[in-house]
Amino acid sequence: MNTKEIMALDNEYVMQTYGRQPLALKKGKGAVVWDVEGKSYIDCVAGIAVNNVGHAHPKVAEAICKQAQELIHCSNIYYTEEQVTLAKLLAEVSPHNKAFFCNSGAEANEGAIKLARKHTGKGEIITMENSFHGRTITTITATGQTKYQKNFGPLTPGFKYVPYCDVDAVADAITDKTAAVLVEPIQGEGGVIVPPEGYLMELKKVCHEKDVLLIFDEVQTGFGRTGQMFASQTFGVTPDITTLAKAIAGGFPMGAVLASKEVGETFQPGDHAATFGGSPLACAAAKASINVIIEEKLLEKSRENGTYFKGKLEEIKETYNIVKDVRGCGLMLGMEMEKECGVMVDDARERGLIINCTAGNVLRFVPPLMISKDQIDAVASMMDEIIGDFA
Repeated sequence: MNTKEIMALDNEYVMQTYGRQPLALKKGKGAVVWDVEGKSYIDCVAGIAVNNVGHAHPKVAEAICKQAQELIHCSNIYYTEEQVTLAKLLAEVSPHNKAFFCNSGAEANEGAIKLARKHTGKGEIITMENSFHGRTITTITATGQTKYQKNFGPLTPGFKYVPYCDVDAVADAITDKTAAVLVEPIQGEGGVIVPPEGYLMELKKVCHEKDVLLIFDEVQTGFGRTGQMFASQTFGVTPDITTLAKAIAGGFPMGAVLASKEVGETFQPGDHAATFGGSPLACAAAKASINVIIEEKLLEKSRENGTYFKGKLEEIKETYNIVKDVRGCGLMLGMEMEKECGVMVDDARERGLIINCTAGNVLRFVPPLMISKDQIDAVASMMDEIIGDFA
């Protein structure tokens, strides 16, 4: 089928919950994807920070194929080697040592909220304005943006919002009913907002002093995106709970809740579950993806290429007044424009570049971590032309 035929079928049979671009993708390799007509694109969306090890990485594909021939799924009332060895690997690369497996970032955040409430015996969760934590009823309630909540009430009670990067506001909001503070180390959907130096450390201090848990939503920042395996390591702050998804399994659907031993042991049989959580197939994909990040030194590449990429975007900023800011960490970069810039995404696609616009006026660049400097140069050249036309 061609793109128009696929779009027609989508319109006829699929619930229209996505504002899709007129692009039907067929295959990918590394940092490049091809549409059904055979046109290639440099992918600076990567499934929205999912394909950190690139598209169709041979080691991830091999792990999935091998495991699919042995055991795809079994109930979590049984043990599997793949699940326990993945849990051990996550303990080795993260600041935590207990894991619960699920299927998405929203599920991970739901699990973290339940864990925090049971562990503390309290119900209130403080989150940040402009945040994003998922699309379930509870996670859109946790999300500090009313546009995601409109038409879906009544919302889950027990949430309170404070400004991002304002530690005093958090301290003032904490009460004897507060179980946890839930925060993205870097706000992704909110516009790639990087906190000021010391903010997360101060947040941890306040939580510790007031005996509430600190939860990091690392659904978007995890697995090398910021230049370390986790953003908590980038900022030198260890939360009590971390939520993960997106890049954990190289593109295969998976999520996880990580926690300290003390907090993680709060969950007992029957407290929480996910039928497909931690399936042998998902765990095999996750182990392969994490090992690729380690073996191919993608953390170093994220830092090096991120610095190079950011520098190229900053050069463009110096040329055009319409560019308000360039910010980010590792290969999680944002270019804020003076006005809404969704049309630039269309222009980029026509030129062979996939980017996206978030928060209305921020172009987000989250390519696979192995993107080459030559590819970054090509992206920068296209962005120079696109912004020049837009300005």
